[in-house]
Amino acid sequence: MSKTVKHKTADTPPSRRMPNRDVRPFFEKLAATIDEPVTELEYKSNFELLIAVILSAQATDISVNIATKQLYPVANTPESILALGEDGLKAYIKNIGLYNAKAKNVIKTCRDLIEKFGSTVPDNRQDLESLAGVGRKTANVVLNTAFGQPTMAVDTHIFRVGNRTGLATGKNVLIVEQKLIERIPDDFILDAHHYLILHGRYTCQARTPKCGACPVYAECMFKDKAAFVEL
Repeated sequence: MSKTVKHKTADTPPSRRMPNRDVRPFFEKLAATIDEPVTELEYKSNFELLIAVILSAQATDISVNIATKQLYPVANTPESILALGEDGLKAYIKNIGLYNAKAKNVIKTCRDLIEKFGSTVPDNRQDLESLAGVGRKTANVVLNTAFGQPTMAVDTHIFRVGNRTGLATGKNVLIVEQKLIERIPDDFILDAHHYLILHGRYTCQARTPKCGACPVYAECMFKDKAAFVEL
């Protein structure tokens, strides 16, 4: 290969729009390649999922799983985490970025879950987004993963995949989210978040996408994809 083309996530320009005829094959091929379209966060209840997603903001799933493996055997309910207090919680999550702010938010969320929602994770966006540390993306993950609702949580991976492939292009995550919801076939919408995030995490990576191993190479509209085939 005569040259190496590298793009940081934010530097990869949006591609031309993927033709409608290629959208279904795109997801069919991802489904055939990704056996388990599930989150890599480890949890055993809706509450554990909610806390893990809050902790995962600007952090890796690996770092969150390391922390929650120690935390959840000790405290995995709103009452038990609230009893730890901020300082007690920090001792378990200090390996995670922004742990001071996250500890404060998690404690507030636990208090609100107890006082306002009977210690139950809400199943609607309005109530979820009223919780500390829960924005639109976190609410979408919980609604989709815990309650099977057809939402699309757009993180950096999905934002990149949407723009790079031409599946859903936009200058911000909300635009990409809306376009994805419009374009994804109904029978793929529940698992689409996981297909796209796993594809972005392991194949359509930011700096050096593995185009030579990409199952949706034919459908992808990334103009520089041929330069990455041999990587």
